Amino acid sequence: MTPTVRHFRPSDAEGAAAAVRSAYPHLVTTPGTVAWEVAEAPAAQRHRLWVAEVDGAVAGVAHTGLVPDAAEPGQGYCNLAVHADHRGRGAGGALLATAEEYLRAVGARQVYSWTMDDGISPGFAERRGYRRGSRSRALRLDLATPPPPAPAVPEDVTLCTAADFADDPGPLYAADVATSRDEPGDVAVGTISYDDWIATTWRHPALDRHLSTVALVDGEVAAFTAAHTDRRGRYLSGMTGTLRAHRGRGLARLVKADSLHRARAQDCIEALTGNDSGNAPMLAVNEWLGYQPYVAEWRYTRTL
Repeated sequence: MTPTVRHFRPSDAEGAAAAVRSAYPHLVTTPGTVAWEVAEAPAAQRHRLWVAEVDGAVAGVAHTGLVPDAAEPGQGYCNLAVHADHRGRGAGGALLATAEEYLRAVGARQVYSWTMDDGISPGFAERRGYRRGSRSRALRLDLATPPPPAPAVPEDVTLCTAADFADDPGPLYAADVATSRDEPGDVAVGTISYDDWIATTWRHPALDRHLSTVALVDGEVAAFTAAHTDRRGRYLSGMTGTLRAHRGRGLARLVKADSLHRARAQDCIEALTGNDSGNAPMLAVNEWLGYQPYVAEWRYTRTL
C-alpha cells in the first residue's frame, strides 16, 4: 500500500518512537520525548514531525525544521527514520519529498541529514542529490562491568551535579554555549537564546540532572557532561564540554567517569555516546572509559 504522509498526532508517539529506535539504535528515544519535542520546539525552529502511515500503522517519521542557532540563516534539517519492518516500500521517499517541500516553504536553502552508515541509507541519500559530509561514530559501554575508577579530583576542583543548579541554571547555559562553539560539525553554530536553551535542553524530559556531573574550579563551571536516560536502563551522553581555560587537565575524563559510576549505581545497564571522527581528544576519553564501536552515521547535505 502507498504510504500516507501527514502531520504527527499525539496518538502516534508510540509508533514514532519505535521507528526512531529501529533506525537509530544508539539514541535514547521514548514516546514521551517524541511528543515533547513536537510540543516544545522553539517557534523559530519551525519544527514539524511528518508521519508515514501504512495500514493504520506508523511506518516512519521525518523530523524537519530550521536550525535555530545556525550562524547563517536558511539552514534546515531533515532526519528520516523508517521502521525496519516497512523499509523498501516507499515510506522514506514519500517522507523526504514532503519534508523538502515544507523546508522550501519556510526558507531553507540547505538541508542537513544524519544518515546511518548501514550500506543502504547512504545510497538512498545520494540518489536524491545529497552530498556526504562528516562521519560520526556511536560507541557503547556495557555497564554490567564497572567503568575504570574516576580519576582523583584535583584540590581546586569540586564535583556536583546539574541538579545543584535547579534554582539558577544560567552558569550551565553559559558553559554549554561556550563549549558548543568548538564542537566539530557542518553547521556553524551561533548562540542559542537562554529561553530556548531552557526549553530545549534544560527541560528536555530525557535529561537526568542527578547523573549530569559538573566540575567547578573556584566556584565557576569548568567542565560538565549532560546525561540522558530513558529511565529503563539506557544512558546517553548528551554533551560533554570543557571551557578553554581549563582544557588539558583531564576534566572531561573526570566528569564522564563520575557520571557513569552514578549511572551504574542507579541501575543503568547500557551507556551510549556519540563521537565525531575529528574529535580525537574526546575519542581518547571514551576509549579510556571502555566504550566500544557500535554504529556510525554520515552527515549528508543538499542545496534546495
